[in-house]
Amino acid sequence: MSSHISEPFDARHLDIARFAAVQGALASAAALTDFPRLADDVAAQTIAADAPVMIDWQAQGLMRRDIGLGDGIARVALHLSARARLPLVCQRCLQPVWTEVAVDRHFLFAQDETQAAQLDEHAQDDVLVLSRRFDLHGLIEDELLLALPLAPRHDHCPGAQPLPARDAGLDAAATDKRHPFVALAALRERRQPSEDGPDDL
Repeated sequence: MSSHISEPFDARHLDIARFAAVQGALASAAALTDFPRLADDVAAQTIAADAPVMIDWQAQGLMRRDIGLGDGIARVALHLSARARLPLVCQRCLQPVWTEVAVDRHFLFAQDETQAAQLDEHAQDDVLVLSRRFDLHGLIEDELLLALPLAPRHDHCPGAQPLPARDAGLDAAATDKRHPFVALAALRERRQPSEDGPDDL
């Protein structure tokens, strides 16, 4: 990733036109806690202070000619990539399932909402509106949220294991509990008169 930065840039208040003009580059390994909306979608019990979940991201500013527009004009553009391994909630067992989530997107920028709507009809890249205080951090979070699977699941849920062998005495007790009239039936059979009738006196 090339860069000709001669000034600092702030990902939360980014002059996107200037960033593209100097082919600026930003990169960070940020904690998941810096992305509160994304953090709401993970299994919170797996987030430990001593081993935080990290979001790795890179952003490159450039002037880009969108092939779909076909006018040959170089416009303010941004290449964004982000990657994280997130502990989502399995929709089968409700336990954490570690899931790789990745984003690799290009964006073009227009002067205003009207121009953005016009360009968006033909551009291959998504079109956003230029800002001198563009929230790149918010865009990263938006894109990661869109990249989350709709129904994360384990290939094999950890809870789907054979039950351990049970004690025979416990099994017998459970059987008696399930069939409370077994002993009564046996008693009735012992007290039932024989087919030959009562003994003669």
